[in-house]
Amino acid sequence: MQEHRARKRFGQNFLTDAMLVQRIVRAIAPQADDCMVEIGPGQGALTGPLREMLNVLHVVEIDRDLATHLRERNDPGLRVIEQDALQLDLQALFPGRDDLRVVGNLPYNISTPLLFHLLQQRASIRDMHFLLQREVVDRMAAAPGSGVYGRLSVMLQYCCAVEPLFHVPPEAFRPRPKVQSRVVRLIPREPHPIAEDPALLERLVKSAFSMRRKTLRNGLRAWVDADVIREAGLSAELRPEQVSVDEWVTLANVATGRGVY
Repeated sequence: MQEHRARKRFGQNFLTDAMLVQRIVRAIAPQADDCMVEIGPGQGALTGPLREMLNVLHVVEIDRDLATHLRERNDPGLRVIEQDALQLDLQALFPGRDDLRVVGNLPYNISTPLLFHLLQQRASIRDMHFLLQREVVDRMAAAPGSGVYGRLSVMLQYCCAVEPLFHVPPEAFRPRPKVQSRVVRLIPREPHPIAEDPALLERLVKSAFSMRRKTLRNGLRAWVDADVIREAGLSAELRPEQVSVDEWVTLANVATGRGVY
């Protein structure tokens, strides 16, 4: 393939370190019959090693030139889906599946919205392995009280086990990004406790963290009053980053019981 110039609008940084590629593949541990979806295959650094271990590999690529290059491999076991990953509908593509394995070197510019998009489809997913900006992984795995604990932390940890794996330096990419990267493993799980109204949970968390310097009393004023917050066992003077995932669920459930939608 003629050298492909990375396109900023797609957030492309191509992985080029062969040893790190193998380390990522070992972490994923593909089995021949896995139903695996790679998002953003790019120039195929992960695609080739994964395909060698799988009977079929599905890849989702928005860049027309790169998608064409992948099709030109004439590999019947490589299924190319030319699409924006933010529009990806896993249930439509793989009806009835609950064992999809999703992997990828995710573009930095869409990583957070893409994670939320995939969370909505977690019933179809067995696990996910992503290469992401290290700061995003830190937010995903952050504990309450941390300066980076936020909406992403709460909503991911509510329904997934989050396991940061290993560091990937800028020199492993072309072009070299200005940020550090990290591999993370996400395993969807049944939430406990369960939010009676998951959409309300998300609305409360989003509202509070959009004003993270404010107390719960002030940040959630449009949704609940101090009595609801106290009924959930929380002080209305807490800030959002001081509230654990389980406590957010309890607050949402109390609000649901009070008829908040």
